[in-house]
Amino acid sequence: SVDGFGDFVSTVTGYFDGKKINKIKEVLFPHSLGLFYSAMTQFLGFMNYGDEYKVMGLAPYGEPKYIDRLQNVVKFDKKNLFKLDLKYFLHHSGNVDMTWLRGAPKIGKLFSDDLEDLLGKQRKKNEQINQFYKDIAASTQKIFEEILIDIANDLYIKNENQNLCISGGSGMNSVANGVLHKRTKYKNIYIPSAPGDAGGSVGSAAFLITQINLKKKKFNDNPYLGPSFSEIEIEEILKNNEGRIKAEDIKINKYKNFSDLSYNLSKELSRGKIIGFFNGRMEWGPRALGSRSILADPRNENIREILNLKIKRRENFRPFAPSIIDEYVKDWFDSENEVPFMSKVFQVKKIKRNIIPAVTHVDGSGRLQTVSREYNPNFYKLISDFYKMTEVPIL
Repeated sequence: SVDGFGDFVSTVTGYFDGKKINKIKEVLFPHSLGLFYSAMTQFLGFMNYGDEYKVMGLAPYGEPKYIDRLQNVVKFDKKNLFKLDLKYFLHHSGNVDMTWLRGAPKIGKLFSDDLEDLLGKQRKKNEQINQFYKDIAASTQKIFEEILIDIANDLYIKNENQNLCISGGSGMNSVANGVLHKRTKYKNIYIPSAPGDAGGSVGSAAFLITQINLKKKKFNDNPYLGPSFSEIEIEEILKNNEGRIKAEDIKINKYKNFSDLSYNLSKELSRGKIIGFFNGRMEWGPRALGSRSILADPRNENIREILNLKIKRRENFRPFAPSIIDEYVKDWFDSENEVPFMSKVFQVKKIKRNIIPAVTHVDGSGRLQTVSREYNPNFYKLISDFYKMTEVPIL
């Protein structure tokens, strides 16, 4: 488990023996790999709580030129796993404000002036992202990956096992999760659908099941646990939309079955339309996984710019995820791993990159979601129909 902090613990390694979790090592406050990444996120001008994924998306545009300098900030330590040089941070001083505004957390500046003395000036919020900041992002991601790999390999030495589970907010670093497959001896790497704080609710339930020995209960990490709505409810909301949509712009078409709807959606997608797919129960966790998803044709090289600029209204360097039918993963990516929760990044096969430019990041990678009939039959059906029309099993 690798996080910012939870009860003054930021990192724990150990193993589960079928009855209890046996702790091997832990890292205590004020040292935190997650907080290092958060501080660097702020240095790059992304000040909102949870902006770390922007650094992940920006990193492939740079080169890790500043690793030597960042090793002064955080360094792997075989005995203690890693250590921060606290002169570059403020969180341990008690002078970092953390508040909740309008239901969202807001955290104050985490790094000291010494970090700017080491690296250069912090990027201002609306300042252009030049090559220097891209290289800082690449260096931040690289050093995070290297330390995470060292932690995983240290655990393997202590407890040889083919299976690794990753929890904590840092488990959402999908790029690092993909690298772990190549750089460790673990064959199966599992990241739950909500590895951050919210996942504690499901984790505690799963742990209780093992404690009271309900052997017949199989824990199924199903992300589709949110609310669903009937057709009648949806019609009512559309008709009583309080003027947000003009009445003449609302057109409701009803289909006899999902197959007819799926066929028509696939046709519209293949013609370049963008679809808001509202399907069944809502996902929980950090990813849209085909129940409340914006969908588009991955073959359209202009679609990423359109989505980022006009719909998402976010930075143009941000990538989009390929959702792929599970049996075709090995044909399109350099891995056969199941990734049902969009938690790992793998390289798109070189021969396929020009076919799906909208979901191929600048470094040739894609943060994929493998879609199975079992988890989301309607989304599976939709991608299958798109595949029949286009020979591309991806949205």
